[in-house]
Amino acid sequence: MQQKRTLVLGASDKPDRYSYMVIESLLKAGHPVVAIGNRNSSVHGVKIYTELIPISDIHTITLYLSPPNQRPYYDYIVSLKPKRIIFNPGTYNPELIALAEKNGIDCEIACNLVLLSTGQF
Repeated sequence: MQQKRTLVLGASDKPDRYSYMVIESLLKAGHPVVAIGNRNSSVHGVKIYTELIPISDIHTITLYLSPPNQRPYYDYIVSLKPKRIIFNPGTYNPELIALAEKNGIDCEIACNLVLLSTGQF
């Protein structure tokens, strides 16, 4: 299995949130995880940063932010040069999809948890 370093954007330390669950699932599947959210915290040893930290070798960005909350991250997302962005339910954003595709970033409209549980990640 190829490890895919993943940025969870919109990460939460609340166990009932999907971003928390995806961090658990990514770790269980052996994928390195970086997390950015609105509170300094951690999930299973993964620090949740509140600032836009420099990150290299990001394969996937998985979004857990509504479209209006994504806008401040556009330049940051593009600057990371990920191979793909996963737009989880509630995050579909045609504006960001167009920007990403213009910059050679693949976009997938899917549920990251389903992709992981079915071996499609």
